[in-house]
Amino acid sequence: MALSSFAATPLVTPPTPSSAPSGYQPGVCNIGPAEIARRRRAGHMGLLVTVVVLAAVVAIGAPPLVRLIVALPAAGAASGYLQAWLKFCAGFGSRGIFNFDALGQAHQVVEAEARARDRAKAIQIGLASLGIGVLVAVVAVLLPI
Repeated sequence: MALSSFAATPLVTPPTPSSAPSGYQPGVCNIGPAEIARRRRAGHMGLLVTVVVLAAVVAIGAPPLVRLIVALPAAGAASGYLQAWLKFCAGFGSRGIFNFDALGQAHQVVEAEARARDRAKAIQIGLASLGIGVLVAVVAVLLPI
């Protein structure tokens, strides 16, 4: 059974012998390079959609309040970028898994305290993403265009 480098208690179920997980820290880090790159790409896509949606509502002359719609893709972009920056997947955290291997090779977190820390971090990322999305939407409404 793999052990945390910070404690002598088991944190995870045993992975396949050739791919022992390294780097998992409850509530701090639950994804490796491949998953981080995936989150960064999601952030890029969310940013692109945000810009396109804002440009579209401005181009069709929609009332400024309609620009609030950019909150959704902006929150998605923020979520992707935050997860990449923090090296923590909110979805994995809420499901009690982590992955430092190839994409699709997630491992279960078995310790209840570690799962609780991961869920708390996932909620923080979700709330921060929502806040950023709302802030972007308010700025979009206030733009003099």
